[in-house]
Amino acid sequence: MTRAKDAVGAYGERVAVRYLIDQGMVLLDRNWRCRAGELDAVLRDGDTVVFAEVKTRRSGRFGPPAEAVVPAKVRRLRRLAALWLAQSRVRPREVRFDVVSVLPRSSGPATVEHLRGAF
Repeated sequence: MTRAKDAVGAYGERVAVRYLIDQGMVLLDRNWRCRAGELDAVLRDGDTVVFAEVKTRRSGRFGPPAEAVVPAKVRRLRRLAALWLAQSRVRPREVRFDVVSVLPRSSGPATVEHLRGAF
């Protein structure tokens, strides 16, 4: 990945996490990595653990960022969530997978779309 793409992705993750915290969620983990991959953000929303996948695009020209979450990515995220839960002491009542799309704008705040229970 190029440095420009890395910078856009990191910006999107910061915006998304701040948005989710502002919605009342509590951040449990961020950029959690293991051999199988990475989870962007793990949060608590009441009794629910939320695994948030963040997708950022510089423009909507190629469709909404959430379209990048394809079936193979969904399977990988479910596997990563199970690994995270096995390693943590957190025992949630429920688990939810959200997708947060971030579209930076040339001026003003980025556009954020939050899909709760996306898959």
